[in-house]
Amino acid sequence: MSDLPRKAVTRTARLAALPLGIAGRATLGLGKRIGGRSAEVVTAELQQATADQLFKVLGELKGGAMKFGQVLSVFEAALPEEVAGPYRAALTKLQDAAPPMPAASVHTALAQRLGRDWRANFRSFDDRPAAAASIGQVHRAVWQDGRQVAVKVQYPGAGEALLSDLGQLSRVAWLLGPLIPGLDIKPLITELRDRVTEELDYALEAEAQRVHAEEFSGDPDIAVPAVVAQADQVLVSEWLDGTPLAEVINSGTKAERDRAGHLLARFLFAGPARTGLLHADPHPGNFRLLKDDGPVGGWRLGVLDFGTVDRLPGGLPTPIGNALRMALAGDAEGVLEMLRAEGFVKPTIQLDPDAVLDYLRPIIEPAAVDDFHFTRAWMRAQAARIADPRSPAYNLGKQLNLPPDYLLIHRVTLSTIGVLCQLGAQAPFRAEMLDSLPGFAEESSGQ
Repeated sequence: MSDLPRKAVTRTARLAALPLGIAGRATLGLGKRIGGRSAEVVTAELQQATADQLFKVLGELKGGAMKFGQVLSVFEAALPEEVAGPYRAALTKLQDAAPPMPAASVHTALAQRLGRDWRANFRSFDDRPAAAASIGQVHRAVWQDGRQVAVKVQYPGAGEALLSDLGQLSRVAWLLGPLIPGLDIKPLITELRDRVTEELDYALEAEAQRVHAEEFSGDPDIAVPAVVAQADQVLVSEWLDGTPLAEVINSGTKAERDRAGHLLARFLFAGPARTGLLHADPHPGNFRLLKDDGPVGGWRLGVLDFGTVDRLPGGLPTPIGNALRMALAGDAEGVLEMLRAEGFVKPTIQLDPDAVLDYLRPIIEPAAVDDFHFTRAWMRAQAARIADPRSPAYNLGKQLNLPPDYLLIHRVTLSTIGVLCQLGAQAPFRAEMLDSLPGFAEESSGQ
């Protein structure tokens, strides 16, 4: 494993260099402003340089650094185009790629977990990794019964690297905040740390994948590969062909992007309703558009990686649907009462109900119309509104609270919206909420 920067000292040194570089550029930027250059131009330059350094470091590391980069990558649609454009390619690369683990290390891991005769399980095994992620990499193989399979092998030391990286990143979170306006970085990193144990447990992942595979077996819209075998830190699943969502984002036709976005939204709402589980890692590397010779409207969405899920036995919480319905109906008092009851507004905080409704209306626009077009411009406008200290939305947002029970739901929803904006998807998203979001359809015909 000498080719991988896994040693704690090396990893910590690389991550620790981030704030030094950022601080140096901030000092330089102050000098430029004193020298007469506009704050907007200097800020854009600082964001660009910071992002270049951040994603260069994250791209060289696995563990928590890459996990953080993957999560952050879905929010690039919120950045101003002049900042986002130049490094978008480097950022989205984190969704699918990382330095591979050497074949000898893979063989050793498989021997330890499947037994010395591990090759007897396979007709063939490709030593070249088909994909690499934050805590493991995937190899293509043919199972003993002839099925094409994906063999997911966890990196040795992945748990320690994950915790170490996220701990280091949490200490510099305040420096990274300006990269994505309106996104609070520190709670995001804290939530990722809280999920480490679960994500490292391939037995839990296999169970969550089995539940989804059984529920969506034969489904006309969603495909989940069946689990073939699982042992310790190895997970074998049926192989799922298809066009990676990152490729659809970069070069797909409008019809392809609309179909992928529609299905992504359908899975966001229908998944918890049908399985009691929320797939909690919605970055493009975990989805495939499954094309066939038929019309685009019949293509399916393939879903991968169930290492992080939220357990929601009743589906998404009914108060979400209730609050959305009341907000669209203009019931400001009812919305504020619901937010208080669920812990979004603490008892000591006094808010004007109409101001709360004004804060929410632009954000919930996709639920208000039969057909909505997600765009980067729309997401940038939302981020700028919430991040601008001069905006009423900024001041009101600072007074809201995010209850622990909603933390993961909030991140998954925001991440999915980020991907929809990257896709530029236009589709009947409101219909998906009416079908699968508890509480939303009640009295909706009266809106």
